[in-house]
Amino acid sequence: MHVVSHKAIRLFSAKHPDSGEPLDRWYRVAKRANWESFADRKQTFNTADFVAPYVVFDVGGNKYRLVAVVNFRRRVLFIRCILTHKDYEKGAWRR
Repeated sequence: MHVVSHKAIRLFSAKHPDSGEPLDRWYRVAKRANWESFADRKQTFNTADFVAPYVVFDVGGNKYRLVAVVNFRRRVLFIRCILTHKDYEKGAWRR
């Protein structure tokens, strides 16, 4: 998958230093992935959910949420936002 944008990971990690390692690990796995469907993605990250139109990944032992738009046909994953679990629960990311 082509992951757009790693900059979102860097910026979030700067604010939340303990997120750096788990997000980097997620990034390395995602960019090597060859997903053709949501089911393929579920084999790699079984805790991720589809919250239309986004795929929401649990990162760092459920401490963070990475919200992305995935185009399986073009093999592109666009990071929409990264949030703490608390901020994710507030739901503002859906607007």
